[in-house]
Amino acid sequence: MTKSNSSAEVKMTRISSSVWQRITTIGLDLGDRFSKWCGIDSEGNVVAEERVSTTTPAMAKLFSVAGRKRVAIETGTHSPWVSRLLESFGHEVIVANSRKVQLISKNRQKDDRHDARTLARLARFDVELLYPIRHRSQTIQSHLELLRARDVLVAVRTKIVNHIRGAVKPFGVRLP
Repeated sequence: MTKSNSSAEVKMTRISSSVWQRITTIGLDLGDRFSKWCGIDSEGNVVAEERVSTTTPAMAKLFSVAGRKRVAIETGTHSPWVSRLLESFGHEVIVANSRKVQLISKNRQKDDRHDARTLARLARFDVELLYPIRHRSQTIQSHLELLRARDVLVAVRTKIVNHIRGAVKPFGVRLP
């Protein structure tokens, strides 16, 4: 574990149970290495915001102790597994369609902290503003990834065959 991961995990343990009780809605802006989260109360006040490592152990450590919350995340490469993990802890997970949430996608103030706050506030106010989507099940997603991998392999094979045929033609060789 790197030093930055351990410090992010130490921060998570500092949040007291009284703070968790005040939080009703969480906005989670997912990143490849770290994600920013913002917890707000029923009045819309920011109660806590931190950075968490975008790993299963770190997310589990943070969200397993939070109690049932409404959590808003954006669609992305990490959103399927994160949404499944959070739902397994009993959270209500809203996956926002990132193409349609213009408050985030077209905002000039692009930073993870601001995006997490915006997600939390939109989820608190009106879920429909997030244009929520449902991810495929893990089984269906794995089947789809298998089909996509096959398509890539067929395309690469075709390119290699065509390249070799073209490369030997200047030497007077024809391949079947």
